[in-house]
Amino acid sequence: MLITHDTRCALDTVVDLVNTAPEDETAPEGLPDVPALAEFVRTHQVSEVGVVSSADLSAVLAVRARFAAIFAAPDARSAAGLINELVAAASTTPRLTDHDGYDWHVHYYAPGSSVADHLAADCGMALAFFVVAGEEERLRRCEAPDCRRAFVDLSRNRSRRYCDSRTCGNRLHVAAYRARRKEATG
Repeated sequence: MLITHDTRCALDTVVDLVNTAPEDETAPEGLPDVPALAEFVRTHQVSEVGVVSSADLSAVLAVRARFAAIFAAPDARSAAGLINELVAAASTTPRLTDHDGYDWHVHYYAPGSSVADHLAADCGMALAFFVVAGEEERLRRCEAPDCRRAFVDLSRNRSRRYCDSRTCGNRLHVAAYRARRKEATG
């Protein structure tokens, strides 16, 4: 599956956005206020976004919940329905652009859109490409028992199981190794 630069940026953004949600009631909110949203927009180089407001924050948190539902969708039909609703609500206006030193690429949001509509349109279309390609199973949640972070499995053989092999994957492998050693020395 060919993933263009702008699609990859949108995928990274949607994963990071979904992962700002608290994993449980004791975890902190990853986007607690307007300055955090402004930092998210800056860090992810979300283009054509002006000053963000509390209304933007509320709208982005609602869009985040809709993206989380896409990652939890049980099948392609469910994911497609959720993506269609999300993108339609964002009033998409596909257009070619070449800004900030990047060659021609497509933006799906209308000029002057809110940050929530911008994220819904561009990130929603990036996820749509996976459904169209029959690759929606690559939209995953970490399999570590104490982690439910979202990620997109871009491995060649679709075998990635953890959000980060250095943390979640390694931690589970070490725990399994220690359990085997303990059992062997019994």
